[in-house]
Amino acid sequence: MTAHLNGPISVSLNALKSSPKSLHDDIVAALGSDSGCLGIIVVKDLPTEFTQLREKLFRLSHRFANLPDTVKEDLARPETSYCFGWSHGKEIMNGRPDTQKGSYYANPLIDHPDLSDDLRRDHPEYYAGNVWPKGIEGLEEFEETFKALGKIIFEVGIALATACETFVSPALSSRSGSIASLISRSKCNKARLLHYYPEPASNPNQSKTFVETVRNDALCGTHLDHSLLTGLCSAMYLSQPSPESQPQIVSSPSDSTGLWIYPRNSKDPVKVSIPENCLAFQTGEALSLLTSNKLAATPHFVSGSTQSKEPISRETFAFFLQPDVDDIIGPDGETFGQFTKRVLGRHYAERAILEAED
Repeated sequence: MTAHLNGPISVSLNALKSSPKSLHDDIVAALGSDSGCLGIIVVKDLPTEFTQLREKLFRLSHRFANLPDTVKEDLARPETSYCFGWSHGKEIMNGRPDTQKGSYYANPLIDHPDLSDDLRRDHPEYYAGNVWPKGIEGLEEFEETFKALGKIIFEVGIALATACETFVSPALSSRSGSIASLISRSKCNKARLLHYYPEPASNPNQSKTFVETVRNDALCGTHLDHSLLTGLCSAMYLSQPSPESQPQIVSSPSDSTGLWIYPRNSKDPVKVSIPENCLAFQTGEALSLLTSNKLAATPHFVSGSTQSKEPISRETFAFFLQPDVDDIIGPDGETFGQFTKRVLGRHYAERAILEAED
């Protein structure tokens, strides 16, 4: 029986901290290269403040995403490839602009990294520094909450990274350092607060099969993360029938809505649910390189829903734990900076072509 048939594997944060080597088999089954592996692991028994911070930040995300466009665009930073501050409709996914979600990017741990002007100039997508919504009514706690939730995910991620260390070859580890040290000393860590806008109502006369609905990846196209580890919160769905009403937490609008992952060596995606009081961590491509694919990233996407009669948004938070640009992550000596430039090219290089065609 493959692992994904029973859902993602869960481990306790207490066990990660006290006996990380004892979880070797769980990590292999969750993140390894065997057929059926999902490339995701769930961590339970989190600090008590996690649940409250999650809901608080997601409500702030909804509030920000519904501000006037002029206010939001003032917090966009195109010179960083929209990798700091607000981003909406700038990223290219599967050959088309991604307009279904808005993102707010920041490093929860460091506002303005202390480094050379050359590094900041050459890698603005990581080192330009945070921008926050200051002086906006209702968002006074946005920065504080973003950072507090990010700090918890970072600390859990460090514990998981320690448990993954045995999968790195000694030769590469001696050049790069441990996975935990790559993350803990990095000035490149980046979090993304995501607001998925309600999908436009579908034509009631246009029926779709379940498979067609699932493969609707308009909310987030199929992709691989390029981090070492990506920490994920469970999504929250909010309904706001009118601008005057307060957003209400609701259930997922359909069985097809949410995170879908292609298990290792499978052509059929599997829906993965994360409990509200837990975190999940996905393998990124950088960790695949660092472990020679012993731990490997899996393609995944977020499916939309055409079945809801009311506008429902989806809020979530992803923290990309990753090395500094000069850190070596590949056996051929490729640095994370060189690697990430290639990845950004996948998502943004096509934009100039699309704009020229308009």
